Amino acid sequence: MSGEILKDADIREPLFLYLEEHYEKVRFLEEKVTGRARADIVMVLPDRVCGIEIKSDADSYARLAAQVKNYDKYYDENYIVAGSTHAHHVAEHVPDYWGIITVELIKGRVDFYRMREAQPNPKAKLKQKLSLLWKSELAHIQAKNSMPKYANKSKKFIGEKLIAKVSEESLHEQISEELFERDYTIYD
Repeated sequence: MSGEILKDADIREPLFLYLEEHYEKVRFLEEKVTGRARADIVMVLPDRVCGIEIKSDADSYARLAAQVKNYDKYYDENYIVAGSTHAHHVAEHVPDYWGIITVELIKGRVDFYRMREAQPNPKAKLKQKLSLLWKSELAHIQAKNSMPKYANKSKKFIGEKLIAKVSEESLHEQISEELFERDYTIYD
């Protein structure tokens, strides 16, 4: 660890362990392009997808407003994980519906405290969330719902068709299912 100041790299692995203890089924995707921002972590749960922004002790709030705006378009819930140097003021920098987890080093161990639970994101857009999927993943959802293939159509077109045909609740679950099964090795 890097002394009393926690950096992003010090936080990630212990954060994954902390979240795995709190959720029955979870998968993490790192550094996911989210509009004009890059989500530090995307946490996939069976019925929702959560964006997680890490603000370590070494970070500033300089880009946070733009990051919040982008995260809010894509994720069902959002969390900020803030180092102890940010703990007292972080709530001033994120909307009320964002969850807040603080992190500090106590006796050489990374310790987390859930200051505020995330609430459903009122600004989330299902079509934006669908854009996180690969075209092959959209094709799986189309097949599950007995829809045409739309082989030469754009992801945007396919997303609009899915939103029109499939219930929102089912789509949320099917998106999570695809992200749980995502296999990056097919591109290696």
